[in-house]
Amino acid sequence: MNIGIIGIGRIGKIHLINCLTHFRDIQVVAAMNPSESGRNFARHLGVPLVTDDAAVLINHPEIEAVLICSATDSHADYVELAAKAGKAIFCEKPMDLSLDRVRQTLALVEGSGVPLMLAFNQRFDPSFAEVKQRIAEGELGKLRSLHLISRDPGPPPIAYIRSSGGMLMDMTIHDFDMARYQVGAEVVEVYARGAHVVSAEIQEAGDIDFASVMLTFSNGVVAFIENCRETTYGYDQRMEVFGSNGMLRVENPFKTSTISSGRAGNILGKNLDFFVDRYAESYRLELAAFFEALIAGKPMPATGYDGLKAMEIAEAAMRSIAENRPVRLG
Repeated sequence: MNIGIIGIGRIGKIHLINCLTHFRDIQVVAAMNPSESGRNFARHLGVPLVTDDAAVLINHPEIEAVLICSATDSHADYVELAAKAGKAIFCEKPMDLSLDRVRQTLALVEGSGVPLMLAFNQRFDPSFAEVKQRIAEGELGKLRSLHLISRDPGPPPIAYIRSSGGMLMDMTIHDFDMARYQVGAEVVEVYARGAHVVSAEIQEAGDIDFASVMLTFSNGVVAFIENCRETTYGYDQRMEVFGSNGMLRVENPFKTSTISSGRAGNILGKNLDFFVDRYAESYRLELAAFFEALIAGKPMPATGYDGLKAMEIAEAAMRSIAENRPVRLG
């Protein structure tokens, strides 16, 4: 299969390297990036065609699938161009910051008949995927609650925050998707609280840096999500699912498995530095799932509809914070 990659920033570089090193039957024919640094990165890795014009890549006759890893405000435009060109699409989340624009774009994609996968990479983390499988097999019995904790080691640059759509749309959206994925039902009510505990600059930029969200699902399960833009101990991503037959928990992996024991007790290793380290394998596995679904003609494991539902939850959470009340989703 021949592919092209649009956007050679942090995520685009991860996907490009994975395509070149892990998938022998995938050929990266072209890469597009607006800045010279990204184009030079692709040239250095031997990509045959490197351009600053997305239309050149999308309309390339040999390219069968397009990976869209560019800035968020360009995702919907590139998705629509790729759909019109008849290319299969892999797109980083979110597709856009406007729910109306996402709905319009998804309608166009559906009308074109091309496959579309939205990149919720955490679904493909082996630990989270194992929990999903064990829930499906009935190990936990009737689900009762789910807890998700996501804390970054430090906030992103203020320029990024201003264009990200806000913490709930940029960071917590992964947890909204993970909650839907694990529970297997739709959210009917959202109650959220936001705060400023990390940076005055983030507050001045109109965003929050701490959030606590309670989701109520149509099957009665309640999910509790906590996010923070800063920790002193590294990347912190944990999950607990509780049911009538027991509980499953995913803890943080550490840099090493060494345990020090002494008078002070047992001391474990350090947390991983950031999501790039924590989810290195999941990025590879989500691409494998995309390519396998294309080759086999099967449905995509994470769809544009999944992205839309996560965005609807995020928007309801923002309203809940602004209006200090629970928000119903119909």
